[in-house]
Amino acid sequence: MSSEKIDFKETEIGRIPKDWKLRQLGSVIELVYGKGLPERLRRKGVFPVYGSNGIIDWNDNYLVESPGIIVGRKGSVGEITFSKNNFWPIDTTYYLKLKEKGDVRYWFYLLKTLNLNKMNSHSAVPGLNREDVYSIQEYIPPLQEQKAIAKVLSNLDDKIELNNEMNKTLEEIGQALFKRWFIDFEFPDENGNPYRSSGGEMIYSEELGKEIPKGWEVKPIDEIAEYLNGLALQKYPSDSDREYLPVIKIRELKQGITDTTDKANRNIPENYVINDGDVLFSWSGSLELVIWGYGKGALNQHLFKVSSKLVPKWFYYYWTLHYLPEYKRIAEGKATTMGHIQRGHLKNSLVIIPNAPTISKMNSILNPIIDKMIQIKIESRNISEIRDSLLPKLMSGEIRVPLEAHQ
Repeated sequence: MSSEKIDFKETEIGRIPKDWKLRQLGSVIELVYGKGLPERLRRKGVFPVYGSNGIIDWNDNYLVESPGIIVGRKGSVGEITFSKNNFWPIDTTYYLKLKEKGDVRYWFYLLKTLNLNKMNSHSAVPGLNREDVYSIQEYIPPLQEQKAIAKVLSNLDDKIELNNEMNKTLEEIGQALFKRWFIDFEFPDENGNPYRSSGGEMIYSEELGKEIPKGWEVKPIDEIAEYLNGLALQKYPSDSDREYLPVIKIRELKQGITDTTDKANRNIPENYVINDGDVLFSWSGSLELVIWGYGKGALNQHLFKVSSKLVPKWFYYYWTLHYLPEYKRIAEGKATTMGHIQRGHLKNSLVIIPNAPTISKMNSILNPIIDKMIQIKIESRNISEIRDSLLPKLMSGEIRVPLEAHQ
C-alpha cells in the first residue's frame, strides 16, 4: 500500500483523498435492461446466459461484450456479477454501461459496497429501481487510481478462481480413480498391474448381481457411514451478535456464509457443529454434496453430516457422490412434494469394501487428494476475508495503493 504523502479533504463521510470527486451515479453509469431469452431458443454454446443470481445457461450468441457487470433486477435483487466473457443478460437483470472512461472492474467492486440488495422496491414483486441507484452519491477516484484499486482486488479474486479450478481438477482426478478402482476394478495389484484385466481373481456377489474382487465385501452405505440429520435451528436462536454459529443450509453449501446467513446459538450439541473438512449432503430440495471449507457452522435440518469410524473420508465421500445422480432422479420424481430422498434409499445403496491391504494402498493416493482439496478451500476462504476487509477501505480512500499497481 502506498506510503507517499496524500492530501485529504474533510467531507460529510470523513476524510477523502483530495482528487476524488463527488459524483451522482446516474451521471457516470447507465443500467440497461437485459433481454429475454426463452429456454427453447437457448443453445449449449460458449457464451454465459446470466440471470439475477449468476450463470443460468449457455448460448451460442451474446448480447453484451466483455468485460461486463450484471445487476439483479428481479429475483436476487441487487446481486452483482462480473463477466470476463461476452454474455447474454436476461430480462431479470440490468447490465452496466459507463458514460465516461472508467475501469469496469472498479465499478464492479464499488457496486458491491452499496448494498443494492437492500433497495428492493415495495411492489408485489420486489425489484431494483434504476432511479434509486442513480441518485446515490459517491466519491470517485481518477481513472488511474480506479485501475490500481481494481488490480489489487481482482488479483485476490483471480487467486480464488485459480483455487476453484485446482479443486475442480483434483475432484475429477479423484472421481476417475474411484471409477477405475471400484467400478472397473482396475486398481493396481501387488505387481502394479490393473487387477481385473491382469487376471485378478473375481467372485460373484449375489447382492450386486455381478463379480467383485475376491476378499471384498458388499454393505449398504448407511452401515459404513453415519448420515446425521441436522436440527431445526430456529429452536436455537443466537442470543448474541458476536458469539454465534452460522446456520448452514442448502444456500450456504452453494455460496458459503454470507451477510444473510442465519445465526444459531453456540450451545448446540457438539455433533451438530460443522467444521472444515466435514462432508455435507443436502437430502431435500436441491441435492448437493460438498466437502465444507467455510469454518465452524451449525447443521440445519434437511442436511446430513456424513462421517465414519470404519472407513476413510474419501471412501464415503466418493460412494455418496457415485449415488448422487440416482438420488437426484428419485427426488425429481416426487412431483407432489419437495424433492427428497429417504433413509431407505441409503439402505438400498450398496458399496463395495476392499480388503485391508487394498484400502491402505488407496489411502496413500486418495487421502492426499482430499486433504489438498480441504486446504485449498480454507486458503480461498482466508483470501476472501482479506478481500472483504480491504474492499471498503480501498473504496473510501482509507487505504491507498501505488498507481503503478494497475500495470
